[in-house]
Amino acid sequence: RADEPMNTLSVIKIPVMVQAYRDAEAGRLDLDARHRIRPEELRRGSGLLQTFAVGLEPTVRDLITQMIITSDNTATDILIGVVGQARVNALLAELGYEQTRLLRTTGDLFRETWIDTDPAFASLSDREVYERGFPGDEGAAARSFALEGDSARWLGRTTAREMTRLLTQLERGELAGPASTREMIGILRSQFYASRLPQQMRGKAAVAHKTGDWPPYAGNDVGILYYEGGPTVVSVFTNQNTGDFFELEASLGRIAVDLVEAWR
Repeated sequence: RADEPMNTLSVIKIPVMVQAYRDAEAGRLDLDARHRIRPEELRRGSGLLQTFAVGLEPTVRDLITQMIITSDNTATDILIGVVGQARVNALLAELGYEQTRLLRTTGDLFRETWIDTDPAFASLSDREVYERGFPGDEGAAARSFALEGDSARWLGRTTAREMTRLLTQLERGELAGPASTREMIGILRSQFYASRLPQQMRGKAAVAHKTGDWPPYAGNDVGILYYEGGPTVVSVFTNQNTGDFFELEASLGRIAVDLVEAWR
């Protein structure tokens, strides 16, 4: 099923990072410039920036790092605003990716959880969506499952084959210059969440990777495995899960270990 369109969830943050580094190389973006976070830019879900006092001024490089290693949604939406959703998708099209697209911001995605309870909530501002959090009524779980599976409302779309190709291009230095490539891979290797591809490595390989989550219904992980027989690129997407989420994560860990042990 390598060519089946899948819900990227936060895996789509990789192309946002690539666009930012390409912009920096072109002189269009200063990675050391500071961005003062405003209340209306805060986002729920993953990430730490929402926990700090309003007015924090991270650098653009800090935002990229947090977008990847803690999957920070506040950082993500700020960066989408900086580099442009349309430009990310134009880059993907230019590189020959037919399926991989950034479809919306995380703020827009979270607004959908409220629209499902009442269409009038379509008018909620990003600040209002943040302040409301997530619906917690009796039907919330069923709606969340349906939302995750609705391709018209995904955060991003890709296929396992295309994402594997994108990571292969990144590892080969085909998406940016040597310094930017090293920095991006270094960020991916610093990924905070280790419950999937790296789960069972126990020193067998280093993993540069990015997760994507809508627990317990989806748990994705894509990455580059560095070991004596590598590097090996692997992409696993698990949309619409109805089984045990911890077993789902363990299965991704077994896939990664099997690849390393087979090709060492």
